[in-house]
Amino acid sequence: MKLNITHTTSYSYDAPVSYGLQQVRLTPVTNAQQSVLHWDVTVEGGRAELSFADHYKNQTILVQADPGVQEVRITASGAVDTRDATGILGKVYGAAPLWLFQQHTNRTAPGRGIRKLAKAVRGPDDALDDLHALSASILDAVPYTIGETAAGTTAEEALGAGAGVCQDHAQIFIAAAREAGIPARYVSGYLMMNDRVDQDATHAWAEAHIDGLGWVGFDVSNGISPDERYVRVAVGRDSREAAPITGMRLGNAAESMIVALQVQQ
Repeated sequence: MKLNITHTTSYSYDAPVSYGLQQVRLTPVTNAQQSVLHWDVTVEGGRAELSFADHYKNQTILVQADPGVQEVRITASGAVDTRDATGILGKVYGAAPLWLFQQHTNRTAPGRGIRKLAKAVRGPDDALDDLHALSASILDAVPYTIGETAAGTTAEEALGAGAGVCQDHAQIFIAAAREAGIPARYVSGYLMMNDRVDQDATHAWAEAHIDGLGWVGFDVSNGISPDERYVRVAVGRDSREAAPITGMRLGNAAESMIVALQVQQ
């Protein structure tokens, strides 16, 4: 399936910004699930200083804001040919060792609720079935609900609140899988929705490493493994490490952000 994507993130400031630097992880790469036909990232109000693959193999661009700017606009666009690999990325590895994805972060640290969920995952021998069951149990416990969590909400907090979005679902899954001894990581990317072209945000899901299969994806929010409607962009141990854009700026200017995203055939 050929998917055409246009994703614009606009930052506006109520006062001039003297210095700003952002890490942009908006460039998909070709793998077993997708082939990138063409892709481009453009910047208005700043310039790309450096492009590199980080330790997770995320294609990353460092963008520096122009001095005194009050608006920065970053647009990623292109076409990706996708295929249904039943969620299996496979035995694809980078510089980051598997044990790194067994380490909890502040956002995935387990509490009582996560530990209870993890007990249902019996171990590597039954991992695939158990992880699909874990995904279903998370969606039952945390129905998809907008506005109840924030970017910094932890997995345990979202589970306790009983409400969350794809970011929360992925982090709860990751936390429980790690607690059960299974390497797991966060994936950010795009999902073509059957009922709309315009979207408000990128999508997120989880991947777990299963012996014999390698990395396998689980989209808790939709109750499936990623198929040909998904475009995989970046990974990390949690939502912050795989975020499409992270950065910093100097000064006291208030920031507002608007995202415009279209994913279509």
